[in-house]
Amino acid sequence: MKAIDIKYANLLINTGINIQKGQTLLIHAEPVHYEFVTLLSETAYKRGAKRVIVKYASEHLQRLDYIYQDLDTLTQMNQWEIDEFDSYLSEDLVRLALRAPNPGLMNDVDSSKVLEHSKVRGKVMERYTQYSMSSQGQWLVCAYPTMSWAKAVFPTLNEHDAYDKLYASILYACRVSEDNDPQHEWELHNAQLLHQGDCLNTYNFKSLHFTNAKGTDITVGLVKGHIWGGGRKPSAKGIPFNANIPTEESFTTPDRMNVNGIVYNTLPLNNNGRLIDDFWLKFEDGKVTDFDAKVGKEALQALLKTDDNSNRLGEIALVSYDSPISKMNILFYNTLFDENASCHMALGRGYPLIENGSALSKEALEDCGINQSLIHVDFMFGSDDMKVVGKTFEGEDITIMEKGNITL
Repeated sequence: MKAIDIKYANLLINTGINIQKGQTLLIHAEPVHYEFVTLLSETAYKRGAKRVIVKYASEHLQRLDYIYQDLDTLTQMNQWEIDEFDSYLSEDLVRLALRAPNPGLMNDVDSSKVLEHSKVRGKVMERYTQYSMSSQGQWLVCAYPTMSWAKAVFPTLNEHDAYDKLYASILYACRVSEDNDPQHEWELHNAQLLHQGDCLNTYNFKSLHFTNAKGTDITVGLVKGHIWGGGRKPSAKGIPFNANIPTEESFTTPDRMNVNGIVYNTLPLNNNGRLIDDFWLKFEDGKVTDFDAKVGKEALQALLKTDDNSNRLGEIALVSYDSPISKMNILFYNTLFDENASCHMALGRGYPLIENGSALSKEALEDCGINQSLIHVDFMFGSDDMKVVGKTFEGEDITIMEKGNITL
């Protein structure tokens, strides 16, 4: 492996999940990433990891399952699979997901199969998902290139040039270069995001009103006592970690019953290998009541029908249009990167971003207005002319964003 790979691996293990002595690391990755996964594992062991478990999965094999398996087989979950993940949660577990999307890979797959499989998978993995979303342990979503992903992002280049350019772009977005100290860069970046979140928290906004020339005109109510997050945060055990590398966002939790208006996407959504683009969603009292899409309408409809609450919001996030990732002007077809080039919101489960939220039950969180769902799917709607006005509980209007950039 190259020196830059070692530097990147150190950032992900030390600053990202910040693994501690005696903890167990669970890595999810593509088979093609085995060399970098080996480096991550060695780095974790040198930091004192008790053990490293690696789960490889291929979207290409998943596509074959969708095509050739019948619905009964696809929706069958063996008890040993459930027991396996439950057993992980009995340990001092930290999770690292190494992502590499395959945009459009599932476009020819029956949406009903994807939907039903996702429902079953989501239900049996719910406790596992909640473990991460409530930050019971450290977790990290990050990325490493593949040839197929690189060709999707840079279709005019040959495979090797596209791969090199994608990796260089990933490293730049993650603040990693041959002549810098990435962990120091992230100390500074985390401090800036913390300051931005503190500024937003001082206003205790009741709602946010988003408008732009594309047609977005939506008011997103926020849960009472909401907390803005972004950058480094502590786990339930007090261990600081970064859940996403890269990240440029300040985000919080909407009131699941108090979203009204219409929102238009500004970047394509690659969800489970299916592309959705040129779409809009209309909300009334927190629920999507109408929608359309020029690309992937069937996939969008299936997403909204995942469960009773997948058509409500679980996250709202602010990202300045002049963020470093936005300035790269690259469509990554990967939400981890694309969401950090644009304001975004998420359909489905909300983060428990209220005081002591991680200790509350699903029912208690829902009573507070925090949505509960099997999914959490971000989509991008920010633009260079986005305006955001926050309304306080005292009725004061505060301009948060002007011409796409945070002004606080």
